[in-house]
Amino acid sequence: MNPTLSRIFRGGLLALASFSGAVSAGFLTDVDPNWEEDEVLMPPPMDAARLRAFYVSATTPNQFFVDEGSVSVGADGVVRFTLVVRTPGGAENVSFEGIRCATGERRLYASGRADGEWVAARNSVWQPIVDNTYNRPRAALAWEYFCDGPAAPRNREHALRLLQQRRDQAQPYGVR
Repeated sequence: MNPTLSRIFRGGLLALASFSGAVSAGFLTDVDPNWEEDEVLMPPPMDAARLRAFYVSATTPNQFFVDEGSVSVGADGVVRFTLVVRTPGGAENVSFEGIRCATGERRLYASGRADGEWVAARNSVWQPIVDNTYNRPRAALAWEYFCDGPAAPRNREHALRLLQQRRDQAQPYGVR
């Protein structure tokens, strides 16, 4: 190889290695160490007239909805919403949850009762979003609707627009 090209090639590899090392060390992915969660207020009871269906998977017989009246984006960057899961037999599970795009985490705040009351979750802690059968609705909401990588929607209106159209998975981070 030409000595000049060899130096350029080695220099390029060194720069690439330095950059990828910085990324893997968290240089470009660190989250705010001073982050604090906003005070969480329970939304109004779920209203069937405000339900927006969203796609989760071809392998589930259940239907999934977000109550658009409950969607909020806090100053803390958390997208909060009421999730409704309906089974083919008519059973319905209602929960109030949050997604933190910056860390890829989710949190269950409360479960909804048939009378519209909320029951606070016993173990309400931030947990990683895992794309498995149980958490697939949260993974779909995070990675296919609300989050653009680590970026949360700008505000409630933006979150509602994102909920109306699923992200093209062939086009990571955007293109809708």
